[in-house]
Amino acid sequence: MTIHAGHPFLEPESGRDPARRLRGRIGGAVTLWTTGSGAFRSGLTVSSVLVATGSPAHVLGLVDPDSDLALAVEDTRTAVVALLGWRHRDLADAFAGVAPAPGGVFRLGTWTETSWGPLLEGVSAWAGIRFEEPARAVGWSALLDGVVEHVQIAAGGPMPEGGQGDQGDQGDEPLVHRRGRYVRPGGGR
Repeated sequence: MTIHAGHPFLEPESGRDPARRLRGRIGGAVTLWTTGSGAFRSGLTVSSVLVATGSPAHVLGLVDPDSDLALAVEDTRTAVVALLGWRHRDLADAFAGVAPAPGGVFRLGTWTETSWGPLLEGVSAWAGIRFEEPARAVGWSALLDGVVEHVQIAAGGPMPEGGQGDQGDQGDEPLVHRRGRYVRPGGGR
């Protein structure tokens, strides 16, 4: 067995997609998008997310067009978008399909059924969204554009580093994905 100093499957510098490298350096908070109910639930971690304020506000996310989530929202037309915290790293990996989830990903947490789909209990912020239009292709991704119907922010939730939360405590730091890894807010890389 040989131990490699670097990643053994990493493309050589000349073969890497420059746009993907740019996206990785921008980074983003990790959200969990879930939809469905009962035995017909689906979920996916998404860090390519944008919230557009307005009346109505929208949440936009780029997902794999062949993902179970993309296919499920075509039927349900709703989703829960929950902000994950640092403590949710393992759950995020399972929903991304890069870590095992014996018995299924929805066994990894405690869930509450909402009008928009299953909600992971204990998240600091979440939105219930409704899709008025089908997903559209954007590059290699599907753009999901959901109208915000409900927002809930927990008191004392995550805040910017050095800032004051609703209750003045640190709360659970948001889970941030940058350059293929989870990093603590302000930790860079």
